[in-house]
Amino acid sequence: GFGALSRAALGAGALEPKIKELIAMVIGVVQGCDGCIASHARGAVRAGATKEEAAEVIGVSIMMHGGPATIYGARAYDAFCEFAGAGGAQSA
Repeated sequence: GFGALSRAALGAGALEPKIKELIAMVIGVVQGCDGCIASHARGAVRAGATKEEAAEVIGVSIMMHGGPATIYGARAYDAFCEFAGAGGAQSA
């Protein structure tokens, strides 16, 4: 099912899991999916992504998607920081 697909897509491979979670988070940004943002912000924190990495990838999504991404990009960064502050804070 979907769980197996998610594990296969987000697991270790040529890209580190944290990179895959950050990509998934910003796909949530461009799709305007709050649940996706929360899920993958949490996954990115758990995989070791830093606030700086989250901010940078959100910036790329804003550049590529324009105005709507400015709203959801801010939501994604807030979600990332919330999960990072819950015991998983990483910085570069």
